[in-house]
Amino acid sequence: MSLLFLAHRVPFPPDRGDKIRSFHILQYLAQRTPVHLVAFADDEADVDPPAVFTDMLASCTIIPRAKSQTRAAIEALATGKPVSLTAFAHPAVQAAVDRVVPQVGGVYCFSGQMAQYLPAGGPPIVMDFVDIDSAKFGGFAEDARGPMRWMMRREARLLGAFEREIASRVSASLFVSEAEAALFRDGDARGRVLAVENGIDAVKFDPALNAAISRSSAEGLIVFTGQMDYRPNIDAVTWFARDILPLICRYRPVQFAIVGRAPTPAVQALASDHVTVTGAVDDVRGWLAAADVCVAPLKLARGVQNKVLEAMAMARPVVASAAAAEGIDHAGTIRVAETAAGFAAEVIALLEAPEDAAGLGESARAQVIRRYGWDARLAPLDALLGLSA
Repeated sequence: MSLLFLAHRVPFPPDRGDKIRSFHILQYLAQRTPVHLVAFADDEADVDPPAVFTDMLASCTIIPRAKSQTRAAIEALATGKPVSLTAFAHPAVQAAVDRVVPQVGGVYCFSGQMAQYLPAGGPPIVMDFVDIDSAKFGGFAEDARGPMRWMMRREARLLGAFEREIASRVSASLFVSEAEAALFRDGDARGRVLAVENGIDAVKFDPALNAAISRSSAEGLIVFTGQMDYRPNIDAVTWFARDILPLICRYRPVQFAIVGRAPTPAVQALASDHVTVTGAVDDVRGWLAAADVCVAPLKLARGVQNKVLEAMAMARPVVASAAAAEGIDHAGTIRVAETAAGFAAEVIALLEAPEDAAGLGESARAQVIRRYGWDARLAPLDALLGLSA
């Protein structure tokens, strides 16, 4: 049978967390059956993806998403819907779905924003929520004040109800980790709820095949990677630069590199003698290869953090918050810290003992190879969708 694949972003290039997961799942499915893609484009570059991507598809419909957050918020308040849905509501996408659904025997829906397009009474549906978005907004509400706190609480409540309603009528609801799946089940969700974890391309992220970027500084290099207009990443680097880095600098000179596209003004303002904000880079692997320590100080993290898996695959020693490490079966091959003082102490210990740090990194890579190959992680999709390898 053929499939309809719905995605809130074009799954190419696979250069950020959600696109890495959606690309590998789409590729896996397309190797087994014809797949029709309907997706949104964030910018003009995504509207016309290269043949290396589109050639694996039976058809490809990409709709630019230009609605502002202000307009989406106004529509949400007027209709009683979550902003997460109104931001992705578009008649052209609905028309594309209506056109493709009669041709397919199943639907794979990637991300809750796209669930508003799922047909009622149509073919079997696998809903990949990835993370519990409603829980994320609940976390944002705890840190917000005034009208923004009310808005975040509203979003968490309405989106949570929508997620549970969708889960009750699909064949299976997927999450990126068992911890997320368990949390969803505990929230009175009905239906079949499963974890299908992310993987990692251990060949692409092989330190032996990736030369480190050149740098003249003899200071220890601490690296954070991620999409830098994403709020949990912004909060993470802000906490590290303001509260953790000064504690490390009391003991030794270091350089903290914030590596990732679209840094917000708040992130750019962190740049200093000890902080580098790179913006978009051609290849994050060079920075990972150069890192003495990789950090993931996320206070709010859902599911599996690709940034941590990539650093592990590159045999880098990693220090992560409990939230960032929670969804990863790291078997003790990364260091976990909660407080600023604890985080600083772990980083300093690794910088002061490079042989121990190298050994930890090698153990982390070995764990990734044992545990996180993409084909092994995605194998459950065959039975869920009735596919053959």
